[in-house]
Amino acid sequence: NDANGRVVFTIQKPCGDVLVDERLLRQILVNLLSNALKYSPAQAKIHFELTCDEIQATFRIRDEGIGIPPEDQERLFHAFHRARNVGSISGTGLGLVIVQRAVQAHGGSIDFESQEGVGTAFTVTIPISSSADLVE
Repeated sequence: NDANGRVVFTIQKPCGDVLVDERLLRQILVNLLSNALKYSPAQAKIHFELTCDEIQATFRIRDEGIGIPPEDQERLFHAFHRARNVGSISGTGLGLVIVQRAVQAHGGSIDFESQEGVGTAFTVTIPISSSADLVE
């Protein structure tokens, strides 16, 4: 939990020893959690779930924020693209590009679901078996 108790962390199924690039994993999680906090009302909860099995670790970060308009969703991972509904919320449009590249370096995948005015959920899946073969 952060200082205000907004982030609710749940372990659905714990991980054993997993070999990942700590710096890249930190970039993934910090960017997604920062976005969830930034684009949600001050009192809204951010749900952060971790689930592991024998072959992969899955991180899901779900907010109750402004959501991503459908017309912006296809360009979400393009550099410098920001959704039309961000208003005066600051940002560079690079965070999700960095996240996507860090996920790809792990041989993983990133997906999202979003509804404008309802919220967004990002799901990052990182294979455990091939995590040792990171692409720098």
